Amino acid sequence: MKFFETSKYHFFKKSTYINLRWISIIGQLISVDFVYFFLNFNFDFIICNSVIFLGILSNLFLIFIYKKTQLSDRSAFIFLVIDILQLGALLYLTGGVTNPFIIFLLIPSIFSSSNLSFKTNSLLVVLTIVIIFILTFYSLDLPSPINDHFHVSPYYFYSIPIALIIALIFLNYLAMSFGTQSRLRREALTKMEEVMATEHELLSLGGQAAAAAHSLGTPLSTIKIIAHDLEKQFKDKEDIKKDIELLSSQVERCNKILRRLTLNPVEEDEFIDKDLSMKDYLSEIISSFKEISQKKFIFNYDQFSNVKKITKSIEIVYGLRNFIGNANKFSKETIYINLKSDSEITEITVEDDGNGYPKDVLSTIGEPYLRTKDPIEKMKTGLGLGLFIGKTLLEKNFALINCRNSKTRSGAEVVIKWKNKDLFNI
Repeated sequence: MKFFETSKYHFFKKSTYINLRWISIIGQLISVDFVYFFLNFNFDFIICNSVIFLGILSNLFLIFIYKKTQLSDRSAFIFLVIDILQLGALLYLTGGVTNPFIIFLLIPSIFSSSNLSFKTNSLLVVLTIVIIFILTFYSLDLPSPINDHFHVSPYYFYSIPIALIIALIFLNYLAMSFGTQSRLRREALTKMEEVMATEHELLSLGGQAAAAAHSLGTPLSTIKIIAHDLEKQFKDKEDIKKDIELLSSQVERCNKILRRLTLNPVEEDEFIDKDLSMKDYLSEIISSFKEISQKKFIFNYDQFSNVKKITKSIEIVYGLRNFIGNANKFSKETIYINLKSDSEITEITVEDDGNGYPKDVLSTIGEPYLRTKDPIEKMKTGLGLGLFIGKTLLEKNFALINCRNSKTRSGAEVVIKWKNKDLFNI
């Protein structure tokens, strides 16, 4: 299973996009208010500010309601369409293509061209061209008194939309070309790093397996001899004999595993390579933590959680491991994992009894390299990389993640939710 096979989706960072939108909205407010109050131009000031206010509302929606740290291709398309329509409405009210700020109408589609898919970019370009045509033939006049002095030849007037459309297509093509090349280079570098890391792991595993086989050979042989002696001594006691036989079989199994790894260190992990139900995935992950942790894991699940099997996905396994590992790291004694599933959704809740997320970083959970300002909490927390990796991997596999402090316990709570139609089609 290739690690990035399920990652071929287009995203861009939500926080960057929000900041760019704030710059645009503030610029619109300053322009409209300056022209109205200081230059005393006459236009529909209230409707213009109402249109700008819709842009503010959509940005607040992104900040407080849209919880993902990155915008997917589809979500980005919706918000960029809102940007184009909002700016188009402002230009319609203030002169259409004769308004010098018409050039800003090109920005949303150009901004998306290096980050989003070809289909999304094409739709945004088409929408922008349609808006330019509408503003060419249908718009209110420029604010007076400037409209009284603005008279140009039809040749000049119609050259404005033509120049805008040519610039739009050229700049989008340029940005898409560079963006595609950049993505290909990043993917190539990632693949190279993945192959190199795999080779190092295999070499290391082969050496470690050989060393383990050599080192463990003597104690395993000793255990096997003792087990045979005990089996002879207690051959009349059926219950003890069964336990001793099980012990012998497990010793032999250890020997076989070590021999197999020594001869073939490239052998794949059976657990990762299987199609399992979400309950089985979580059970295996929890078992792996129980082997190295003294803390208590409480796993609750419903009767529907073991019905359907999920196509093997290393990203989902690693993502879940990161969240459960984070809970294990910061809990005091107990980690609570709940799995609920029905015909529509599958939901996993991971809680711990630790101190929870620091309040000053709660709103930005999911971003990498986060540090609380509280000096006491700072010593106890990490950089947020585990959460960032887990959140990114699962969101790329269509999960909705909500990180918060638990309402019923003292620690943190992570809710991971899938629509079943997305989860079982990965």
